[in-house]
Amino acid sequence: MKITVYSTNTCPICVKTKTLLDKWELPFEQKMIDEDRVLMTEFSKVTNGARMVPQIVIDDKHIGGFSDLTELHMDGFFD
Repeated sequence: MKITVYSTNTCPICVKTKTLLDKWELPFEQKMIDEDRVLMTEFSKVTNGARMVPQIVIDDKHIGGFSDLTELHMDGFFD
């Protein structure tokens, strides 16, 4: 499973998301969209124009943000 988290340096929910993924022992790639214009363009394309972070992509499928991630976990998606 490949997990990508699009985030920024100033987003506290992004930190919380990454902390949860670490706690759940799920490896992920972090993409800081505020550090790279190319990543910002990729972010917009992959997430269909999402404007808020974090945004999570699992196996090339955009699943949404923090709440969506926790719902997937509660539903047993990562078991």
